[in-house]
Amino acid sequence: MTNDGTRTSDQILQAQGQTGRESVLPVASTVVLARDGADGPEVLLIERPDRGSFAGAWVFPGGKLDPEDADGFDAEPSELDVARRAGVREVWEETGLVTDETGYATLSCWIPPAIVTHRRIRTWFFVALAPEGELTLSPDEAVAARWIRPADALALHANNGLSLFPPTWVTLEGLVGFVDAAAMVAATREAAPREFMSRSLASRKALLWEGDAAFETALDESPLPDEETTDRHRLDMSRLPWVYLREGTAF
Repeated sequence: MTNDGTRTSDQILQAQGQTGRESVLPVASTVVLARDGADGPEVLLIERPDRGSFAGAWVFPGGKLDPEDADGFDAEPSELDVARRAGVREVWEETGLVTDETGYATLSCWIPPAIVTHRRIRTWFFVALAPEGELTLSPDEAVAARWIRPADALALHANNGLSLFPPTWVTLEGLVGFVDAAAMVAATREAAPREFMSRSLASRKALLWEGDAAFETALDESPLPDEETTDRHRLDMSRLPWVYLREGTAF
């Protein structure tokens, strides 16, 4: 455990393995590519086709781990090692850009709520500097792409101009304010990866994570804690713009 209460990558994996609750989930890799634009750092978003789990949404490049992603290591690779390798493959398949896994900084690990209707997948998020080269989109994976500042993407979403899923939204929110792409990657590398084991508060259109006063009761009909409590770690999606709250004694 780090000084601010977040877990290292190894601690996240150990905790999931010890509980047995999430270790059997399929695993995916998502890569945030960052570059310097005229008005500040930009990230690459691609628009998914109108089918599948992320139909019509704007996401970062990525996808599920394939068995061959574990090939070629000198020793038995960790899940994180394989996820980085998968990220390289997915970025190339979807965008035509060639990246180096050694440049991937681990940002977070996302686990969807148990109530989701589509297949649940544990996803590792990485941040890396974008390589030189032209985008060549795979039509089966992406129908459009844009380089955009995180704050601009959030503003578009707030005005119904961009469809985003919660992991993408929260990731963008955390990348606002960096002076350049190098600083974005450096800060990610220096910080401990954050775990988002999500629970849904359907009645209030919110996702909750550990540290929120209602986290333990979000899966049943128990009364919620006093709304005056300051312990909050949630994404409020009841209206636009969405609001990310991370405050209280847990932090």
